[in-house]
Amino acid sequence: MKNYTPDNRGPILEIKDLKVYFDTDEGLIKAVDGIDLKIMKGTTLGLVGESGCGKSITCLSILRLIPSPPGIIAGGEIIYKGRNLLKLSERDMEDIRGNEISMIFQEPMTSLNPVFTIGDQIKEAIILHQKKGYSEAQGLTVQILDKVGIPSPEIRIKNYPHQMSGGMKQRIMIAMAISCTPEILIADEPTTALDVTIQAQILDLIQSLQDELGMSILIVTHNLGVVANIATHVAIMYASKIVEYGSVEEIFENPKHPYTLGLFTSIPIIGEKKENLYVIPGNVPNPLAFPNGCKFWPRCLFATEICKVHEPPIEEIKEDHKVACHFKLWINKYVWKEKAV
Repeated sequence: MKNYTPDNRGPILEIKDLKVYFDTDEGLIKAVDGIDLKIMKGTTLGLVGESGCGKSITCLSILRLIPSPPGIIAGGEIIYKGRNLLKLSERDMEDIRGNEISMIFQEPMTSLNPVFTIGDQIKEAIILHQKKGYSEAQGLTVQILDKVGIPSPEIRIKNYPHQMSGGMKQRIMIAMAISCTPEILIADEPTTALDVTIQAQILDLIQSLQDELGMSILIVTHNLGVVANIATHVAIMYASKIVEYGSVEEIFENPKHPYTLGLFTSIPIIGEKKENLYVIPGNVPNPLAFPNGCKFWPRCLFATEICKVHEPPIEEIKEDHKVACHFKLWINKYVWKEKAV
């Protein structure tokens, strides 16, 4: 787990009561429904949860890339360096996207434009944001490709995406994201579809770049091993809500929410024999028909009548640890183990 020093000057990015809805033919989908997050300067926040819980929508909202229609940011604030990004003009946002806040999108195989060379795709941001000429941008692109571990960058700069492997394409995406030395890097499942060895290389690369450039990072994943390796803080997301938040050390040592505990129990432990790996019962709820009360109660081992009626707010149980559960004060991994076995 990564060591960190909190920045006492306040968060570089703070999300307050963010709500993102989609108006579809089937009905209103509340993809993100009132979440709070903060990222301190130079630290890494891991955003964890099952597919469809709202992680990627949260990231896209920061850069105001939600497609509208059908999407709409229905409420909340996204404060970056004292400014609410949701109130800025599109022109001001263009200055921030890729320059001060960059994003590594999922699936590099589909995120790169197949008809342009990788050099042209990286140079575009450098020319736009750093106001460099073509020749200078070309030189900077070669340096960036070398920094992210692309061999023979002066040759590879002329290649098209189809001429590169999946791991190299992911490195190209990282090169594009850091080309303007952003303050914040958003990495949306940056190791998806990569083998284990390449995953480790990509994570090491992101960490080394953070140490070199001083970036703050928001990394989206459903892999708790990735979080333990790279993050300083972690937010657990379920069905449009943050259900637990805290430092990585605190969450891994003292998880409190039944969903968080279920995620940890589902991880195989090397050397420990199990007939069957634990599986959280039930399925992720349909976003068009979320259950009343706590959204996790149909799958929760501890659910009672109050859970079915009243949705628990996320509350601080100790410094740097927040939980949204009616029974957060007495549930722990030992109580969970007795119940889950």
